[in-house]
Amino acid sequence: MGQGRGSAVVGAVMVCVLLLQYSQVARAAVYTVGGAKGWTFNVASWPKGKRFRAGDTLVFNYSPAAHNVVAVNRVGYSRCTTPRGSKVFKTGKDQIKLVKGQNFFICTLPGHCQAGMKIAITAA
Repeated sequence: MGQGRGSAVVGAVMVCVLLLQYSQVARAAVYTVGGAKGWTFNVASWPKGKRFRAGDTLVFNYSPAAHNVVAVNRVGYSRCTTPRGSKVFKTGKDQIKLVKGQNFFICTLPGHCQAGMKIAITAA
């Protein structure tokens, strides 16, 4: 009889773990950077007023012939440079999951970042 109860407890714990994981996935949001305009110039203010969480997905829509997206660090963001090891995206429909803390993205085509094609997002 003790073994049956132990199995029931283990089963209940497993169900709770699965439900918790599902609820965290279900809460992840998807954001299209720049809204209907997409990833373009003057999007630096786009994140204002939004609450981001680790695991949320940013969708960058743009013409791959005209732009790219590069995940950079704070220095790369502020200087509009590409630090060694930065991840470059160039499909035009890039989906990037936010990590906890600060996330920085720029376009590295000449003059684009300097013209405001960059965003900084802090994810809780």
